[in-house]
Amino acid sequence: MNCPSHSLETLVSQLSLEITRYQHPPLHDCQEADRLALVRSGQRTKSLFLRDNYGKRHFLLITRHDKAVDLKALSRQQGVARLGFASAERLSRFLAVAPGHVSLLALNNDPSREVECWIDEALWTGEGLQCHPLDNQHTWVLSADAVRSLFQHWQRPLVCLAVPSL
Repeated sequence: MNCPSHSLETLVSQLSLEITRYQHPPLHDCQEADRLALVRSGQRTKSLFLRDNYGKRHFLLITRHDKAVDLKALSRQQGVARLGFASAERLSRFLAVAPGHVSLLALNNDPSREVECWIDEALWTGEGLQCHPLDNQHTWVLSADAVRSLFQHWQRPLVCLAVPSL
């Protein structure tokens, strides 16, 4: 896997992004953060790495940490054949991170833009977004403006959508 943050630190510096940084024990999922009762600013998020039924399209879905996503409804809404979770091997191949380390910052490892990113529009209404900088022992909090700057730098569309829940 990639070394966590040297290139991200460089990018953040080059783009003059203001971020808040936290260091903590490894967090493989949202439940671990709950057990540790971590106090961090920003909105807690979860990142789901998905693929279509044929394994030809891959998606990174960023949503609220506590949202139970209705993948069938999301598939219909986005016109994608049966969304499902992609394997750890695909995650490593496309975003160069292991499960538990993924966040929207992993898009930095996808310069060919093979992975499409969807952000739950509900996240745009609050404070910054919590993201692992490719390392689940750190959390960075990015403002909406910082996220927009990153997507512009990566030359990616910023796709915000209403993510259906169960």
